[in-house]
Amino acid sequence: MNFDLTEEQEMLQQSLGGLLENEFPISRLREIFDGDSGHDPDLWKSLIELGVAGLAIDEEYGGAGLEILDLAVAAETLGYHAAPGPFLGHALAAVAIEAGGSPEQKTKWLPLLATGDAVGTVALADVDGGWLPDDWKLSAGETLSGEKDFVTSAEIADVMVVGLAGGQLGIVEREASGLTLEPVDGADRTRRMSRVTFSNTPCELLPESEVASRRLRDVGLVLCAADAFGGAQRLLEMSVEYAKTREQFGVTIGHFQALKHQLASMALDVEPSRGLYWFAAYAQDHEAEKAEHIAATAKAHVTDRFMQVSRDAVEAHGGLGFTWECDVQMWFKRAMFDRAFLGTPSVHRSRSADLAGW
Repeated sequence: MNFDLTEEQEMLQQSLGGLLENEFPISRLREIFDGDSGHDPDLWKSLIELGVAGLAIDEEYGGAGLEILDLAVAAETLGYHAAPGPFLGHALAAVAIEAGGSPEQKTKWLPLLATGDAVGTVALADVDGGWLPDDWKLSAGETLSGEKDFVTSAEIADVMVVGLAGGQLGIVEREASGLTLEPVDGADRTRRMSRVTFSNTPCELLPESEVASRRLRDVGLVLCAADAFGGAQRLLEMSVEYAKTREQFGVTIGHFQALKHQLASMALDVEPSRGLYWFAAYAQDHEAEKAEHIAATAKAHVTDRFMQVSRDAVEAHGGLGFTWECDVQMWFKRAMFDRAFLGTPSVHRSRSADLAGW
């Protein structure tokens, strides 16, 4: 069995990588990171033109009709470049509406999400920290009153899919009454977050919420793992390049055995994670009985490895690595986001163990 990306998936990754190389240099990333919005409208427009907004949306609704593995390959490339913007929340909102929406809800929102004429996001975490469907406490109904925390790109989203008690999901529109946003000062300044407050805010429930909430959770875990793999790969390459150019005692630091061992250890952390997130993404469409288990495993392992590689990259850059001026810190903080979003590795290791019947 040839377990590899297809030619089309490789072309997608190359096209997306080329766009980011040309239109989003690291100097622009730093401008976004140091700025106030965490969003680059021109970059998001270019991603839309490339079809990223509708990759996994069915062709019936104007999307590309691709699989979750294609979506994950895009997430890896965006993570490699630490690209800002609403991709994660947008993709998950589309996944939830397609999996659980009524025909009317799908017809209304999916074409707009596919073309990028509407931006989507998801509001899942309760204020007390519960991310997963069994944790949601906000009462479901025709109106909502309560709060959701750590909502990405809420300030630019036109539609929000909200996690509700009992694993229900609801749609809230941007202009809905009683909806207020409060910025949250998170570490990752490429994916800004808000606390969202609902006060008798109109809400449409998704009729197939039970299926949709599981799909939303598992695809979200896969996309976090894919983003983490891309970021870890970038930090490894940055550390190797620094070791080749930084000189100490008259030689490049790559000559020092301790650093050689550290870089080799980083590579051994990163590369095996590729197949894990690939299989987790593939399972979403082809291995239904394994999909939940492997998604939890991938999220736990790959985001944990990204965090460790981030620490190692800081050390490999020496005293420079701890400074704001060093580019490493932008990926380090992205690792913090990927690790925490939708639950920490310990949460999903426990779920993985339970699902394996340990």
